Amino acid sequence: MTITNDDRRTHGIDTHDDPTRDDLFADALRRADIVAAQLRATAAERDRANADPTAEIALLREHDLLQVGEPIEFGGSGLNYAQSQQITRRIARGDTSIAHLIGYHYAQQRIPHLFGTPEQAEAISRRNGQEKLFWGGVQNPRGADGLVLTKDGDAYRLNGRRTFASGASIADSLSVTAAYGDALVFLTLPTDRQGFEPQGDWDNIGQRLTDSGGVVFDDAVVHASEILGDPESPPTFTPYQTLVTPHWQLAFVNFYIGTAEGAFDEALDWTRLNANPWETSGLDSAGDDPYILETIGELRAQIRGGALLADRAGDALQSALDVGDSLTAEQRADTAIAIAEAKFVTTKVSLDAASRLFEIQGARATTTAYGFDRHWRNLRTHTVHDPVAYKAREIGDWVLNARAPQFTLYS
Repeated sequence: MTITNDDRRTHGIDTHDDPTRDDLFADALRRADIVAAQLRATAAERDRANADPTAEIALLREHDLLQVGEPIEFGGSGLNYAQSQQITRRIARGDTSIAHLIGYHYAQQRIPHLFGTPEQAEAISRRNGQEKLFWGGVQNPRGADGLVLTKDGDAYRLNGRRTFASGASIADSLSVTAAYGDALVFLTLPTDRQGFEPQGDWDNIGQRLTDSGGVVFDDAVVHASEILGDPESPPTFTPYQTLVTPHWQLAFVNFYIGTAEGAFDEALDWTRLNANPWETSGLDSAGDDPYILETIGELRAQIRGGALLADRAGDALQSALDVGDSLTAEQRADTAIAIAEAKFVTTKVSLDAASRLFEIQGARATTTAYGFDRHWRNLRTHTVHDPVAYKAREIGDWVLNARAPQFTLYS
């Protein structure tokens, strides 16, 4: 794979940097493409089976994709966050569920760098690189009872439940948010901790391989060292720390548009091999049908536009991360809006493409065995994670009134 200087700039690579970094990024993209091709070949069958994605995580680990964002000296590829989410997009071309998992995983790996001490962040990065850990998340703030951390002598106890927790039962480590008094704290816990119980109740129409069911913590011990930062001085949420939410939102943007790209390629392949011209068209080939060509051109332009916005959003977040602790509230708002714009467009474009691609393939493409419906089911399931209408409102409020998006775990 050859990457031009334009490609390097698009993906956040300094073209004056050591060319070894360029090679590492190109090699990571190549490995992601190999994994995506393998996932795509069995995606429909695995979607129907609805099994835990243990083998799929092993495949990511085998191809050294779990640690790409960690420093080279720790065993990673030294990619920045925007680059790592390009891997998410590539994986989504083969399987949206697995892209969901690895996109969240990359976001989880960065949380210690926002909220932990330098020593905690370095130790966790070193383990990620050396042990190729896979991270699951217990962070959805809309769980039924929430999670509450309380002091218990020299340690702490965690109690409560969350309705959704992606990858939690198959992960090596968990990234967890919990209430501690009036504050929100971030925890890192092993999945073999006594008192942690995945519910195994994920059976939704899409994202079926994300292991996103509920979890319960029943008096689970949490050591002080497992609380990021000082447990008795919870985060104040500086503008830099509030970039935690854009991390997740950028993952969503990339696996939405990556899914659209993959679905589009699958539809083209199927149309070339199987589609027939309509009987009144007077044409010998479906490939000459002007309506099919118009639909392909329209969807291609929309998907390409969404991808460029996703690239722009990645660049915006990476620039903000590079500023570090001195990030201003206005810079944070600009970053969040760039990602909101990409989130709004990629949501609309990907859902439209996943539905309309049947128009170029024809009725036979709806046969269950092909599993082409999984693209729309996956997208529809995740795009209601947080209503995209609120992203449009945030954009409008910023543009018209200069009111920044309020920080939550959704914005």
